[in-house]
Amino acid sequence: MTHFRRGTALVAVSALAGVALAACGAGNNSGDSNSGAGIIVGTTDKVVSIDPAGSYDNGSLNVQTQVYQYLLNFPAGTTDLTPDAASKCEFATDDPTKYVCTIKPGLTFANGNELTASDVAFSFNRIVTINDPSGPASLLGAMKSVEATDDSTVTFTLNAPNDQTFPQVLVTSAGPIVDEETYPADKVLDDDAAVKANGFSGPYTIAKYSKNQLAEFKANPAYDGTYGKAKTKTVTMKYYAKPENLKLDIKNKDIDVAYRSLTPTDIADLEKTDGINVVTGAGGELRYITFNLETMPGDSPEQKLAIRKAMASSVDRADIAKQVYKDTFTPAYSMVPDGQAGATEAFKDTYGDAPDADAAKKFLDDAGVTAPVTIKLQYNPDHYGSSSGEEYAAIKRQLEASGLFKVDLQSTEWVTYSEEYNADAYPVFQLGWFPDFPDADNYLSPFLSPYDKEKSGNFTNSHYNDLDTEFADDEMTKLLDSERTDGDKASREATLGKIQERLADQVPYLPLLTGSQVAIGVDGIDGLDKTLDASFKFRFTSLSK
Repeated sequence: MTHFRRGTALVAVSALAGVALAACGAGNNSGDSNSGAGIIVGTTDKVVSIDPAGSYDNGSLNVQTQVYQYLLNFPAGTTDLTPDAASKCEFATDDPTKYVCTIKPGLTFANGNELTASDVAFSFNRIVTINDPSGPASLLGAMKSVEATDDSTVTFTLNAPNDQTFPQVLVTSAGPIVDEETYPADKVLDDDAAVKANGFSGPYTIAKYSKNQLAEFKANPAYDGTYGKAKTKTVTMKYYAKPENLKLDIKNKDIDVAYRSLTPTDIADLEKTDGINVVTGAGGELRYITFNLETMPGDSPEQKLAIRKAMASSVDRADIAKQVYKDTFTPAYSMVPDGQAGATEAFKDTYGDAPDADAAKKFLDDAGVTAPVTIKLQYNPDHYGSSSGEEYAAIKRQLEASGLFKVDLQSTEWVTYSEEYNADAYPVFQLGWFPDFPDADNYLSPFLSPYDKEKSGNFTNSHYNDLDTEFADDEMTKLLDSERTDGDKASREATLGKIQERLADQVPYLPLLTGSQVAIGVDGIDGLDKTLDASFKFRFTSLSK
């Protein structure tokens, strides 16, 4: 995807006909948590590719989390980096641009091939070499090179010393370790070939697979890593085209778990259903408005900024959270959600927590902007959930209620939307973000880093920090470089606070809401609460019945 984070696609592909699952429906799986009874998980998240080089989305990551090992990983319930395939990883004391990992001895893939440092180096190098448009190569921008210095040692050379974010990148979509004997170095391996190759060393392997219809996972007895042994021997993932069908099956208890994505109304209804448990955990999903600094309204940079500030003073996040999302989302007053180390409420500090028409009018008046300002506001109805229409209708009402704006609200299907916003077609538009890893930098650098369309930088096409233009911001670049390489927690968090203050003052993005993770389970399902943590990894190993 165009890197607004793995898994923002909320619409899945074809639902599986009920016949294939009739024999293994939730009602036919019995036993306690020690029996390893099979579990069926339903989702609307589609899989782009099982091969890590070809995907950067939640649906694919959900499969990869189960079947691949990583050098480091997050145990259920924490965001503490823990060795997985590695026994240890650390910065070299004599050269802090070197990050060195030692591989555990005796590791193997499910096909019997050894897992060594050579496989690890191969895995990261091929992601960069293939550089698939749907892949995670952008996550490895901090990596200059990687090599296996012997069978048990892999050395990453980084662009900056003591990069505090790089260890967490190892746990992302860029981190799965693949078998160099079965994965090609220069192209993505298709899903059926990946399943047949069985080059998996994670807690599960794939026993049966029909893409975006059915995936059956079997516990891997050879797995030796962060998650420990699977509590359930067989987990079946069933894919749905429509959330209403997913809701019906979990309500009827034809499946055991529903994970991504039901509407707020559906969740509220299921909370009242006997035998059904709604489990909520840390999330980090961010919903926000992006301004194209080149094409948005305003005759000068000063006028454009005044319009952005006036909009920031006119939205009512709490109203949207309550009326549209039934409080499954909460107001976001920073691009860094509450709960992340270093998060502030810079937008609340600057613009307040409720609409202020007088403050908004003053921003416009001081810049010589004549009201009402016409805002062409674009949103997507099929990629960020079915409530996007209600959300942006509410934003339109709020802005127009101030008397300062006239909103031309438009929607476009995702296939066209993703192309057009990258082609500067939208002056003001909706985007969303899921974290790659639980660190404040992951909500800042992807949006604020120096941007060169021919090379790299922030993915939103906002033109913020666009090199060699009036939108370049050397000070922001310095602040980002500082926080990424600062090993002192207090000092780093102070710098993160300065970044958020600067972002609130410049408003290239307008944060609106942040969401929790929600999973629905039938009575007798245990472990959902343990895996719904800020790492945003849904671990089958935590589940039992």
